[in-house]
Amino acid sequence: MSRNFIADKKKLLIKLTKLPIVEAACKQAGIPRSTYYRWRKDDPNFASACDEAIEHSSDLINDMAESQLISAIKDKSMPAITFWLKHHHKAYATRVEINAHVESVKEELSPEQIKTVGEALRLAGLQIGEENET
Repeated sequence: MSRNFIADKKKLLIKLTKLPIVEAACKQAGIPRSTYYRWRKDDPNFASACDEAIEHSSDLINDMAESQLISAIKDKSMPAITFWLKHHHKAYATRVEINAHVESVKEELSPEQIKTVGEALRLAGLQIGEENET
C-alpha cells in the first residue's frame, strides 16, 4: 500500500489555499492532521508553502468579511456601522482615561524593610551581586 505523498501534499496545499483551517483542509484532502504536522516538521519547503497558502486563504476570507460588513453598513445596520466606526475612526474608538494624583514619598526604608526586600529579590532570583551567590 503506497501513497503518492507528493500528490497528497499538493492536494492539501490546494485545500489550504481555499480554507485556512488545518483540520478542515486535512479532512477534505483525506489526510490525517498528524501526517500534516509530520510533513511540516520534516519538510521546510512544505511548511513554508502551507504558511503561504493559509495566509492567502485568510486574506480571501478577510476580504469577504469586509465586503459583508460594507454591505451591512449600506443596509443601515447599526451594529455594523458602530463596529466600523469603533475600529476605523479615532473619535469613536473605545478608550480608557485615567486621572491620578501621585504624591512623591521620600521616606527611607528601615533596615528590617531592606532585609525583607532583599530576601524577596533573592527568592525570586532577581537580586544581583554578592548576596545572590549560593
